Amino acid sequence: MKSTPLSRRAFLCRHTALAAGAAAFAGLAPSLSVLGANDRVRLGFMGVNGRGSDLVRGFAALPQAEIAYICDVDERAIAKGIAAAGDRQPAPRGAKDFRRVLDDRAVDALVIATPDHWHAPATILACAAGKHVYCEKPASHNPHEGELAVAAARKFDRVVQIGTQRRSMPTSIEAIARLRAGVIGRVRFARGWYNNTRGSIGQGKPVPVPAWLDWELWQGPAPERPFRDNIVHYNWHWFWHWGTGESGNNAVHALDLCRWGLGVEFSRRVTSGGGRYYFHDDQETPDTNVVTFDFGDAMITWEGRSCQRHGFESSMFGAAFYGDQGTMVLDGASYTLFDTQDKPLGKVSGSGSDAPHLQNFLDCLRTGRRPNADIAEGYKSTLLCLLGNIAWRVGRTLNCDPRTGKLLGDKGAARLWRRSYRPGWEPKV
Repeated sequence: MKSTPLSRRAFLCRHTALAAGAAAFAGLAPSLSVLGANDRVRLGFMGVNGRGSDLVRGFAALPQAEIAYICDVDERAIAKGIAAAGDRQPAPRGAKDFRRVLDDRAVDALVIATPDHWHAPATILACAAGKHVYCEKPASHNPHEGELAVAAARKFDRVVQIGTQRRSMPTSIEAIARLRAGVIGRVRFARGWYNNTRGSIGQGKPVPVPAWLDWELWQGPAPERPFRDNIVHYNWHWFWHWGTGESGNNAVHALDLCRWGLGVEFSRRVTSGGGRYYFHDDQETPDTNVVTFDFGDAMITWEGRSCQRHGFESSMFGAAFYGDQGTMVLDGASYTLFDTQDKPLGKVSGSGSDAPHLQNFLDCLRTGRRPNADIAEGYKSTLLCLLGNIAWRVGRTLNCDPRTGKLLGDKGAARLWRRSYRPGWEPKV
């Protein structure tokens, strides 16, 4: 299928009409079709060059899942994704264009592991086509399309799980339950962090698009830009046009834990500082970033350092809660408690496997319940990342409506609440 604006329009109009027609025929709004206990869930995968192949292996290990399609705009990756499925039968079909998955009525769900700029638009299209969605974090590239993704999930009554997998890890669930029960007393401050030693991405050069890449479909909803040799397959993270920086890449996991533990939703004030200090290259996003989120009666800070690995609490990644009767530190799949004198009170360790999160998604397709990392929760945590990015880009503190997270009285910042799209690819619900 050629990836043209017309084909996208025709696709969306057709599937929206089908959904509306079915609802009118039944005299009801579209309802969630719950799978039977013995039904296998047929999955199509969009993007399998990195994280997507991990998800193929994870779902393939679950007996209720069937890997029906492997889709990637890099033709070399299709064989990689099919190999990740193992010897499960029937063997998955390969396709460059994920819309083949949406056209196949036998497919139950789309698994999205693409660059960030595709997450929400693909989620919206999949929901409109009657598919459930498992989408990697962040939930969206900008706040507006995140709102639309939530609206699409509700309008078409689809299960949409975001890949903030700690929501399903047994030790994380236990830790947050103990935190909420007062194990370290009253908690009004939480911190999340991520540290790495990433190198320079250099100065990109215009080069011909590789024969194995459909650059037009890779860009999809993003306005067209010429191909350069330092974008695909990972460095897109560090360009605002396609990525959300280290914030959307890793902060979302820690901030999701912090928000979950404190029981907060939308921040009323966001301040961000930092910069690109270590290398003079094409990277647009900061390599050193500190963001504060004020919730009125509680506060979260995020610190990301891409070029210096040593982190807080002797961990390169984590989240910590500081209460008036102690401290709780979550590191990977474990958590540790400390008393008010900083004496360790014990460590609880568990598995960091994605399996519980993937299983939760499959279970919700049978029960009709909302998943552990429902799109609404995923969007709220993603919004913190996006607001931190906006505050950094405009160079000032943002004031937000604590009921909705929307910006207050800042027209300059409000221009970054949404983006422009390639004609014909504007997401709509």
